[in-house]
Amino acid sequence: MATYSFPSFRSLLFSCVSLAFGVLIMASSTAEARAFFVFGDSLVDSGNNNYLATTARADSPPYGIDYPTGQPTGRFSNGLNIPDLISEEIGSELTLPYLSPELNGEKLLIGANFASAGIGVLNDTGVQFAKILRMPRQLEYFREYKERVSSLVGEEEMDRQVKGGLVLLVLGGNDFVNNFYLVPYSLRVLVTGAGPLGCVPAELAQLRNNGQCSAKLIEAAGLYDPQLTEMLEQLNSELGADIFVAVNTNLMNTNFISNPQAFGFVTSKEACCGQGPNNGLGLCNRFSNLCPDRSLI
Repeated sequence: MATYSFPSFRSLLFSCVSLAFGVLIMASSTAEARAFFVFGDSLVDSGNNNYLATTARADSPPYGIDYPTGQPTGRFSNGLNIPDLISEEIGSELTLPYLSPELNGEKLLIGANFASAGIGVLNDTGVQFAKILRMPRQLEYFREYKERVSSLVGEEEMDRQVKGGLVLLVLGGNDFVNNFYLVPYSLRVLVTGAGPLGCVPAELAQLRNNGQCSAKLIEAAGLYDPQLTEMLEQLNSELGADIFVAVNTNLMNTNFISNPQAFGFVTSKEACCGQGPNNGLGLCNRFSNLCPDRSLI
């Protein structure tokens, strides 16, 4: 989960949509389908937490209300999430949660989603959610994934799949970037920055400052993102290849936050599902206020 809150439907999903388009530009340039590996928190969790004893779950309405099945899937979204949009653009099936019993056989070759809502950069983040897949565990599952694929198609083909794969890391921390040497020579590892933390509805609800964003969090993101970029550039230099790509989600979303109408939304300050000021308090659940038109908020 992102450190501020669980994303509440489309207003916060849009906070990362420009990230998706950045990925799509690079991904769509390759004609052949590529394996897709997803690591991170609630912004990209496609349902792993459904299989865990955790309170960080999105397995009840109104989550999934606009998903093709109309049912909750474990995504913290009203419909598709960012990994889904990327999969659609590259012409691939949606990556399944690694813990899903459906992820076996040929479906393993599509890739896998290891993300888990509730995690943070530090291992003690999210202790209130009980059992979640922290980054070390996600990486352990990735090792296991490679063994499963190797037994299916052989080690040489497994190496080819992994080395040609696309990796998305959405966490907002740099502690684990070095761990992605476990994905040797992948064409791209996308690492997102801190994002517009000071302007999300959850923060606005706590501030109660007439819709003004948190200056402290904006400043913190402004300090963090350039350092993340610098570190990734140094890693690329050491590797002799442009493997790591820093995605500045904070900068990308400035225009949306200041002028949501230009993007077809009526506001960037209200969550579509929630309660309290800005609909930003607590988790989205069946008793929350739900906006009737998820395309506008």
